Amino acid sequence: MSQDRLLFPHKLSRRELLNASAWTAGALVLGGSLFAERRYLKAADAAKKPVKIGSGRWTYTLDETWGALPSGMSYGFGCAVVVDSQDKVYVTSRSTSPCVAVFDKDGKLLETWSKDFADNVRYSPDQVKATAHGLYWSREPEGEFFYFTENVDKQMGDGARVYKTDLAGKVLYELGKGVKASGNSQPFDFVNPTDVAVAPNGDIYIVDGYGSQLVHRFDKNFKLMKTIGGRGKEHGQFNVCHGVWVSSLGEEPEVYIADRANNRLEVYSLGLEYKRTVPEMKLPCCFYQHDGHLYIPELGARVSIIDATDQVVARLGDGAGIDKAKIGEHPDRFATPHALTLDSRGDLYVVEWLPNGRPRKFKHTPA
Repeated sequence: MSQDRLLFPHKLSRRELLNASAWTAGALVLGGSLFAERRYLKAADAAKKPVKIGSGRWTYTLDETWGALPSGMSYGFGCAVVVDSQDKVYVTSRSTSPCVAVFDKDGKLLETWSKDFADNVRYSPDQVKATAHGLYWSREPEGEFFYFTENVDKQMGDGARVYKTDLAGKVLYELGKGVKASGNSQPFDFVNPTDVAVAPNGDIYIVDGYGSQLVHRFDKNFKLMKTIGGRGKEHGQFNVCHGVWVSSLGEEPEVYIADRANNRLEVYSLGLEYKRTVPEMKLPCCFYQHDGHLYIPELGARVSIIDATDQVVARLGDGAGIDKAKIGEHPDRFATPHALTLDSRGDLYVVEWLPNGRPRKFKHTPA
């Protein structure tokens, strides 16, 4: 219900209020009507006030119209969001309708993927919903591609796969449990993978973040080259290595790993030799690089931005202490950011690990 209808069954103009007061008994009633009108105008003005997060260069304004779905469709827990070279936005969530929602750069809903997409990956929509997790967009010499990462459905045993697709969701290569060896697939003993990143030379990095705590490096043809990790707190060990990214911010590319439950980022060479740690994160999930910075959604209720020297330049929308069930009352705060991306204009898209996914767009509006 709109704010107008909450305050007045019928919105009255000032003239209507004054005319009505002429036959209302007593100045007290007139005064009450004018007070109610002023209260309404004040509430209306407040409702129109843009919702902003951040400050200075790092100011973003909520686009409250973005991300709407047709009647009968709904998001589930927010898994991932990516943008392609045409600024089309792809949202995945734990939902059967849609499994994936695709928007154009102006926010128009272009496509919803459900059964056809599920058929492509040899699952039912319910199985896709149960296992959905990561999505990574990659521009490679041959074109643009997606890498989907499946979790494990503990009840059914499905999942534990990574598959490369084209931008229409057609599977081009498949890797994981229950996969038969062929020219475009191979079995691999993932326990519960969470994320993928691709290096400039085509090497592929996959983190088994909900499972073995191992980080695997493959070449561009999915030949295993190196594995590191295991559960722990020492450097080279992880506790929910949830996200991975190949950063090009420094003099040479580096592999960043979101070591979520250890509240840190671990930085490695392309050969997976340990280099350094970035501390004081709050359950970091993954990464996106834009305009000389890394953006990090943290399940601990905020988004952090770091520069090429790993220094924090901004922290956005910290919703620590707010009841997750009431986060909708706080549009300038996050509850559980799970993934994010940015488009070519610098606009920010965030999905959260909430039952409705809470996918939102924040326009870059530097002060």
